[in-house]
Amino acid sequence: MIAELQIELARLARAAPSTGPVLTGRVAACDGGLVEVSGLPLPIGSLGAIDTGGAGECLAEVIGFRGGRSLMMLLGDPVLLRPRAAVRACGSPGEVRVGEALLGRAVDGLGRPIDGGPAPACEALWPLAGRREGALERAPVREAFDCGVRAINALATMGVGQRLGVIAGSGVGKSVLIDQMTARAVADVTVVALIGERAREVSDFVARHMAGAGRGRLVVVAVPADHAPNLRLRASQYACAIAEWFRARGKRVLLVLDSLTRVAHAARELALVLGEPGAARGYPPSALAAVTRLVERAGNSARTGGAVTGLYTVLADGDDVADPVVDTARAILDGHIVLSRDLAQRGHYPAIDVPASLSRVMDDIVPAPAGSAARRLRSLIAAREENRDLVLMGAYRAGSDPVLDRALAAAGAIDAFLQQGRGEAAGLADSLAALEALVAGIEGAA
Repeated sequence: MIAELQIELARLARAAPSTGPVLTGRVAACDGGLVEVSGLPLPIGSLGAIDTGGAGECLAEVIGFRGGRSLMMLLGDPVLLRPRAAVRACGSPGEVRVGEALLGRAVDGLGRPIDGGPAPACEALWPLAGRREGALERAPVREAFDCGVRAINALATMGVGQRLGVIAGSGVGKSVLIDQMTARAVADVTVVALIGERAREVSDFVARHMAGAGRGRLVVVAVPADHAPNLRLRASQYACAIAEWFRARGKRVLLVLDSLTRVAHAARELALVLGEPGAARGYPPSALAAVTRLVERAGNSARTGGAVTGLYTVLADGDDVADPVVDTARAILDGHIVLSRDLAQRGHYPAIDVPASLSRVMDDIVPAPAGSAARRLRSLIAAREENRDLVLMGAYRAGSDPVLDRALAAAGAIDAFLQQGRGEAAGLADSLAALEALVAGIEGAA
């Protein structure tokens, strides 16, 4: 306790005192989590502290304006609010604190620690919504990224600065795959945003990843599903801001966001509260635009040489790959990994649907022989899956399709290559070498 107080006192001693007036307002109305405040003209995204009497203060965020009043949404539960309660502005409008002190820490969407440690002593400020850059300031993807999963390394190779989505329904293995990639990926810094997940999953993730040697390069931003929608949305933006700050210092960052669908749900709740009509299956246009803005913040920096490689999970509600969030993400991402429920039910892990998955940058970052071997193996996997029912019924006659014959003859070797244990690591170079050896063996046997 004394050590924590000493850290806080040192931070306060370094902070420049504010000599300007403190803006204050009054609560004029409250409807659920939406609070109308008069006399406090703050920019959208600013934070305000509402006096709740003896219970202290609760935080709220400005999300809009109406009739000369600021519309604020609580970042917690609407408890002990009263009419004409005082509201004061706090923090730096539109900016968040970032820095090296976040490494090895788990925080919420406001930067407050959730790991039991002291508050991170971050001095740098970064725009919560990011700094917009010109299209030509983003360097192209030219180098392969080792994610530690053999099927992805070999058949949908990621690149440094790529944005890749993992698309699947509930309970198919998205979180497990992301967990494995987080532990095995090669990056200077890894920023993980757990948005709208179960509190148990957040606790398990922090316990697994904050105990090993890689803790010093990991930052976890977590807001469980039972928190306010604006706090969930703010957490996703905060994670992107942390990744951008490290990229501006020339670091190679892996940004993991689980999940984009929960972010879209939070943005939808905010938009509906403000009266925006639902369009695509109940999603207002601003909710889908929030997904696009988040994804576009990842990428390579031509100015600093740093990179943010984005890895996003996308929940296909009801296994519907035509869901608006899935469709929006697939259109803006540089590739996607589709997980199959059928494969998961067969005990095939990771349950990657290879024919449906792709990386749009793979041809530019892998050697030509590896790219050719990947295309030939994908054709064999596609032929086997398309004719699976026919083969199981015994209606297929050997010799009718040479490609299918090779696929069936090598089914065991292909499945062994695609499957990988949760604790098993598969490097990029080893994965590509194993791919070429597998394809050469299949074609040699034919």
